[in-house]
Amino acid sequence: MVLSDHSIKEQLLQGRIRIEPLDPEDIQPSSVDLHLGGHFQVFRNSRYPYIDPSREQDGLMELVEASTEQPFVLHPGEFVLGTTTERIVLPGDIVARLEGKSSLGRLGLLIHSTAGYVDPGWDGRLTLELSNVANLPIVLMPGMAIGQISFSHMTTAVDRPYGTPGLGSKYQGQNDVTSSRSFENFGGR
Repeated sequence: MVLSDHSIKEQLLQGRIRIEPLDPEDIQPSSVDLHLGGHFQVFRNSRYPYIDPSREQDGLMELVEASTEQPFVLHPGEFVLGTTTERIVLPGDIVARLEGKSSLGRLGLLIHSTAGYVDPGWDGRLTLELSNVANLPIVLMPGMAIGQISFSHMTTAVDRPYGTPGLGSKYQGQNDVTSSRSFENFGGR
């Protein structure tokens, strides 16, 4: 079942769910608002002729830093990676879903392609898969509310939470925007 604001506050007070930093004003009826960090990974289109998910492609993406004085401009059809300012930590019996803000979606901003699921045992900042499906550029300001996270209790705690050795948890503990590590699924070649 999805946790209400009351249950989210209880879980936070007990330290079972951690969100750092957290402004209590960001707790919504059944979710918590998350904010955009200032680092982005953008594709260097001239570096490789194509993307090969089975190979580590050094330099495929480059880090770009934005600020309130110089925000990031996401152009139509562009795809970049961003991150939340908040670190999320989940226990072994709670799963989370990341969703975009409706007001931003109505402007053509998508915040994830497939990475909206946050496993039990997760610890780290969330990497955002940002896409502009509008016809005009969208200004992304570090610190702006970018999405919301909701939480659900599982029937039991999982046997192997995300991050368990041998599970292949490639992104546990990420602290900044993190590019794909899909090549690890192919033996890391």
